[in-house]
Amino acid sequence: MLRGQTNLQSDPAAPARARAPQGQRARPVLTEGPIARTLLLFSLPILGSSVLQSLNASINAIWIGRLIGANGLSASANANSLMFFLMSLGLGLGMAATILVGQGLGARDMVQVKRSVGTTLVFFTLLSLVIGTAGFIAAPRLLMAMGTPPDVLGLAAAYLKVIFLALPAIYLYTFVMMALRGAGDSTTPFIFLAISAAFDVGLNPVLILGFGPVPALGIAGSALATLISQWIGLGAVVIWLYRSHHFLRLTRAEFHYLRLDGEILRALVAKGLPMGLQMIVMSSSMLVMISLVNRYGATTVAAYGACFQLWNYIQMPAMAVGMAVSSMAAQNVGARLWDRVSRIAGIGVFFNVLLTGVLVLLVTAIDRDAFAIFLGSDSPAVDIARHIHSVASWSFILFGVAFVLSSVVRATGAVVPPLIFLFVAMWLVRLPFAWLMSARLGADAIWWSFPIGSATSMLMLLVYYRLGTWKKAHMLAHDAAVDAV
Repeated sequence: MLRGQTNLQSDPAAPARARAPQGQRARPVLTEGPIARTLLLFSLPILGSSVLQSLNASINAIWIGRLIGANGLSASANANSLMFFLMSLGLGLGMAATILVGQGLGARDMVQVKRSVGTTLVFFTLLSLVIGTAGFIAAPRLLMAMGTPPDVLGLAAAYLKVIFLALPAIYLYTFVMMALRGAGDSTTPFIFLAISAAFDVGLNPVLILGFGPVPALGIAGSALATLISQWIGLGAVVIWLYRSHHFLRLTRAEFHYLRLDGEILRALVAKGLPMGLQMIVMSSSMLVMISLVNRYGATTVAAYGACFQLWNYIQMPAMAVGMAVSSMAAQNVGARLWDRVSRIAGIGVFFNVLLTGVLVLLVTAIDRDAFAIFLGSDSPAVDIARHIHSVASWSFILFGVAFVLSSVVRATGAVVPPLIFLFVAMWLVRLPFAWLMSARLGADAIWWSFPIGSATSMLMLLVYYRLGTWKKAHMLAHDAAVDAV
């Protein structure tokens, strides 16, 4: 008997493979058709979403900086550094849910899909309420523990308290968007993210300065704009799910899935935490990296900062392709279409090399003008930034290859090896090289540590992809039992 066949026959909510039941929105199929075209079209809205979120954050920072001043910008930066940690946790759990939904759909097991949706909704709600409440109460103490400067502590606390109130909406919105991607739909998340970003950007000046009956709220107004926009986006996408009769929605007859299913919950935590830790490993290593850069003076720090601004965009195609690969691979893993999984990996690597390579070449071709945007055309930091970019930028091609391969193996449930490889590359290779070789190479040791670290990560993942046991990994215990029969 095929895996998932019994559930498909016994669950009246399960959609047919070729078409959805009458009145129900048809689901995208990632287990059929041309891989290259599907992967490219699936990646582009994810890339657009990443660009939107970066622009949203940048514009909000501009509003705070212009309307409140440098102290306001410093306050929001301190608060957001803490929120990045919490968002890493949420994204890791969300990626685990994405894989569970994708594997369930690939196996045509709608019971698993509904169990995953119900458990994740309940878990995210409870987790966000606990963290949000505790964070609201402890916000000033958390900021003091982080060493937030006293002159911005009050502003940072006012901002962070409101952000903690927004956490339930942020977590649930993140889950719904990632579940849709796991189901093969990346366009809908892009549309609703654009809506919420527009509200966020538009409400910031209104709530910061006040308008008509709306009082001036200062920096808390910026955080309130985020809260309102997240709830609007979440509410809008939920209404759309039910009005379109989307197969991911829980009907009244399926509300019994709104509970903490032990097997699903264990998979969320056991698989989601390592994926969230990967982001923390990367971000924490970059914090240490900036401390090394600081040794070489303000001009070098400014040059590095300008590079980092552009590198954020250079990395986006690799991230988008990797997330698309994860969703496509998860569905095909669920369907046990291993040949398609291998082809998805190969095509994903090709797209990463192509798209990231084009961006690296483009920035290199206009590097002086590009860095002048951030530094000014007469700044001595421009030439330093050009040198940094020439040494380090091509490493993001290698990083993208590693990210795509890690996305493929994670789609089976093999989440710990990629975390270990990343830790080795960042903390045992890149940072020690940058520190130990600085006596001989100076600041160049830092820049060369980027390609060395990325090459290490890529090589380890290539070996694991070719020789490792990732195909035997499972998200759920009953999958392992079925495969063992």
